[in-house]
Amino acid sequence: MDVRAHLSMLLHLDKCIGCHTCSVACKNIWTDRRGAEYMWWNNVETRPGTGYPTGWENQQHYGGGWRRNDKGKLGLALHSRPKALANLFFSPKMPEIDDYYEPFTFRYEDLITAPESDQQPTAIPISQITGLPMEIEGGPNWDDDLSGSDIYARNDPSLDAVPKAIRHQLEEIERVVFSYLPRICNHCLNPSCIGSCPSGAIYKRSEDGVVLVNESKCRAWRMCVSACPYKKVYYNWSTGKSEKCIHCFPRLETGQAPACAHSCVGRIRYIGVLLYDAERIPETAAVPEDRLLETQSDIILDPSDPEVIEAARVAGIDDGWMDAARRSPVYQFVKEWKIALPLHSEYRTIPMMYYVPPLSPIMTTVEQSLIRLDLPDEEVDFELFHELDKARLPIAYLAKLFAAGDEKVIRRILRKMLAVRLYKRRQSISGEVDETTLRLVEEAGTSVTEIEATYRLTTLAKLAERFVLPPYNREVSIESLQDPLAHKGEVGVGYMRPPRRGS
Repeated sequence: MDVRAHLSMLLHLDKCIGCHTCSVACKNIWTDRRGAEYMWWNNVETRPGTGYPTGWENQQHYGGGWRRNDKGKLGLALHSRPKALANLFFSPKMPEIDDYYEPFTFRYEDLITAPESDQQPTAIPISQITGLPMEIEGGPNWDDDLSGSDIYARNDPSLDAVPKAIRHQLEEIERVVFSYLPRICNHCLNPSCIGSCPSGAIYKRSEDGVVLVNESKCRAWRMCVSACPYKKVYYNWSTGKSEKCIHCFPRLETGQAPACAHSCVGRIRYIGVLLYDAERIPETAAVPEDRLLETQSDIILDPSDPEVIEAARVAGIDDGWMDAARRSPVYQFVKEWKIALPLHSEYRTIPMMYYVPPLSPIMTTVEQSLIRLDLPDEEVDFELFHELDKARLPIAYLAKLFAAGDEKVIRRILRKMLAVRLYKRRQSISGEVDETTLRLVEEAGTSVTEIEATYRLTTLAKLAERFVLPPYNREVSIESLQDPLAHKGEVGVGYMRPPRRGS
């Protein structure tokens, strides 16, 4: 057993309000440079929709992730080694700028220098690549809330998994049926971007699992852009280097949450340490598709298991990291309550960012139709619990996104989430929980204790409970030595300041 630690993030989609505060926070910190104008290391997509870049899930076109052959061996979906050599100077599956958008600004001096006229002067859009006037045909979050159009939803690649009859109904009302999907780099355990890089510029930090680009080694082959199935590696056309989400590791090293998580208005993000067995990565990534979710969950280890604790000690994992792993909210959602899933596990990269699927559409549609029948509240709850298939956001669609097409997994999770909601609503309205609701709790495969814990962490948790950050001892030690406020002989940030020379 080769135990390693990974800093992971969980996103609770039922709480996302689509405000894009996370995207703007990330943009302002990391991608405000020339050549990075079109980069959105964090973006929030309206679903159903084509996403960013357009149609990024269409791996038949882009060739991202890994592919399992008939012999059970993995290879890049992008190409083999001979094809990689043949396409060294040209990648036919790389996204073009139009798949993102041509970055633009405005010539604001036109507002001041325009000649006198009866019409209001306007600022002409200017391309940030060519510097020439342009027509704006796309932009960041161009299909946000579907932009009043049904074009984007109909071209969602994941909708192919939805039966035609249900899909037709969805298209009729799609202007009001959507959810939000925030995305960052998944910092995968089996990253295809690393496997595709000819120059070895991309690597994974052993201390926390963050995937980074060594730009001094990057030679602009851009195969990482094509090979990443989530399209979270970008090419800086100004510097000729690849860039990507760095999980805000400079903030993590000083005890701060990543900018996207820190700024989140809906408080949908949770951060915690997960322990995994590195020896099982090849086996986990190569299993048949119907076992992907099971094996990708099994690779996550129990931080309270004595055998895991001993193996972690041998591997040199710090006690502070082990304590953080035991208090990790991500571990609770993923392993204890089993209501969080990775995005597109069928890409076989073993992503380490997890999502709680959205439940809200069923609460806003099926419940209203049941109330019209003038049923007692407890009967409405009972009927609602068994009407998951009538939700306007199809279970088949959610299964395609989060469960490799396994609808049973999505139903199990939604039933658990619905049981939490119905139990707490009955408790709040009536002051006590009736037998019917307790029966629903049992049918959902959960318990009152688990419901209370889930509810607390989802709605009442404080910042320190949502962001359980481990101690980066090396960085904390450096900070304590350089802290101008620390005094001689006092303990600063957990470390004793060394005595001054001559004292």
